[in-house]
Amino acid sequence: MKTADTTQSDPDFAGLIIRCAPKGKVDVLVALIRPFPPRSRPKVTVAASGGGTLSFEGSMAAAGAAVLLPGEVSAFAAGKWQTTASLAVVVREGDSEIKGMVALNGLREAYHSLLANCGQ
Repeated sequence: MKTADTTQSDPDFAGLIIRCAPKGKVDVLVALIRPFPPRSRPKVTVAASGGGTLSFEGSMAAAGAAVLLPGEVSAFAAGKWQTTASLAVVVREGDSEIKGMVALNGLREAYHSLLANCGQ
């Protein structure tokens, strides 16, 4: 998990989670303090500090306190994000918007360690 930069994030933004998923895959989630309803489909926008903005529709996990991003996002965690200094994240659901900033220092090492242990 990469925790939020609290000086640049809303109080309801906790950080970014990268975890093992079934079949040796990797999930990417946005961790929140204030949960959304379990059937929510929030829109998540991620902007890398080096440039490039992506938007995804997420689904709720962990009793609404985490937004699971689609499978294709794991490719960014496995590649481009490993050389990015930080990510700006915006989660929108209805009238609610939660913004956050996550520093990605050490992501490369953590990702490879996680991947080596997935499925064990």
